[in-house]
Amino acid sequence: MESSAEGDASYLTQRRLSLLGTILVVVVGVVVASRTVDGDRVVDAVRLTDPRLLAAAVGVYAASWPLRGHRYDRILGVMGRRCGRRFLTAAVFVSQLANLVVPARAGDGVRAYLLKTRRDVAYTTGLASLTVERLFDLLALACFGAVATGWLVLDGQTVGGESSPTILGAGIVAACAICAAVVLVALARSRRDFGAWLESRAEGSAVAPVVDAVVNFGGDVRVVAADPRAIGRIGVGSLAVWALDVLTAVLVLRAVTDALSPSTTAAIGTLAVTVGNLAKVLPLSQGGIGLYEAAFTAVVVAVSPVAAATALAAAIVDHALKNGVTVLGGAASALALNVSPTTVSEEPPQPEAESSNL
Repeated sequence: MESSAEGDASYLTQRRLSLLGTILVVVVGVVVASRTVDGDRVVDAVRLTDPRLLAAAVGVYAASWPLRGHRYDRILGVMGRRCGRRFLTAAVFVSQLANLVVPARAGDGVRAYLLKTRRDVAYTTGLASLTVERLFDLLALACFGAVATGWLVLDGQTVGGESSPTILGAGIVAACAICAAVVLVALARSRRDFGAWLESRAEGSAVAPVVDAVVNFGGDVRVVAADPRAIGRIGVGSLAVWALDVLTAVLVLRAVTDALSPSTTAAIGTLAVTVGNLAKVLPLSQGGIGLYEAAFTAVVVAVSPVAAATALAAAIVDHALKNGVTVLGGAASALALNVSPTTVSEEPPQPEAESSNL
């Protein structure tokens, strides 16, 4: 009873901090924007967007969700679990909706909960599959960012200037993801049984259950890292998912302004959405609100003649469009799965010990 009260207090603290962070980021953003950007021009840019291109952007982004479910099905399949693509697409929708309203990406726990209660997938496997998915997301973004940067440099554009800190931060996140991937693959191909070593050290101690959970988690991740074909298929799926996300942003940017050639719009839009999503990795605001818009705007302004007001309008519309699709799809999926906040809170994810495969 006491631990439950402590957990509730911790959750409320996280929620308050996340809300405070969101308010702080938004307030700072509004203050900076009010001093550097003409608000009327932002409103006009939003109002004058091409509705046909916006409709196309909505369709493209909506099409990315079945691909997300298909990719997640592949990840779980490698770990020995098949749950059905429709169910997994709905589960991804619900968890992403929860991430928009639950602090510190705790919405990922909702997906682990659904996998456990609806498909009897261990929490350790659910969390491992989420970790693999997130890592492939970062690697795909790193690839798109590198291609866009090279494209712009070859086209004679200067990538940097005022956006250098933003791009540098995104580059650091991407570099960390690449290093993590290299380490995981190296460990997976190693002949040393780290899991057995850890379990032998912890046997009979108070931390043994935690060590068992960590070993099971690592074992599931290792299964994927040790399978080159799985890495290739999941990697291709990740590139497809993010290609549609990038295309959505490019269509939005084109809907807001036609001052750039289609190829330049594609390159700048790709870099902007890549840096914007990497900026969202930092859990400073709810759903990355403010962070995404700031990073997107900074990149577009730095590498193109597009005015700050127009760039900010594109960032706002792009993020709002994507969040809107997530909210509608997540709400529909929650209804289809009969999921509610009270249902999820009945049984929070708890690590469990299973047979080790690390």
